[in-house]
Amino acid sequence: MIELGPVAWPPAPIRTERLVLRESEARDRAVLIELFASPEVGTYIGGPRPRDELEREVPEVPGQRPGFFVVELDGAMVGIVTLDRRDPDRPGHVRPEGGEAELGYMFLPHAWGYGYATEACAAALDWFADTLPGEPVVLTPQTANDRSMRLAAKLGFTEVERFEDYGAEQWLGVWSPIMPSV
Repeated sequence: MIELGPVAWPPAPIRTERLVLRESEARDRAVLIELFASPEVGTYIGGPRPRDELEREVPEVPGQRPGFFVVELDGAMVGIVTLDRRDPDRPGHVRPEGGEAELGYMFLPHAWGYGYATEACAAALDWFADTLPGEPVVLTPQTANDRSMRLAAKLGFTEVERFEDYGAEQWLGVWSPIMPSV
């Protein structure tokens, strides 16, 4: 993970029709551990992490960095949305030097199927477009992850290429905010 860089952080909480995207707090630690330990959540991201390892490694206040949003529904954390710089050494880029912003997200299984990921990711992309105008954002789901492929289409990501990574075919899409014509 490479951080976004110098951006004003944390922003004011971002409110959507049903959700709040906010900075991480100590009360989010248990849910974050649950996310990373969940076999269902880990299906397309390399599998679940051992809970005992996460208990040792996750800081008291996790995710204290620019681009890390906790997604809250009715006052309870249901997932995260992240915007980080894609490691230039990894495959899949839209710029020769790499380092593009990369969208990531994880939601608890009970929050799947309600459009929360679409709503939260769209809000995070809007924040990003306002914060770093004109910068592209990439998304790299496994092609086998039907839900993530549908989300990429709903959010307006355009396929750039496919490549092999983590022993599976990955899809590289790019999202560029529409710039108003002057």
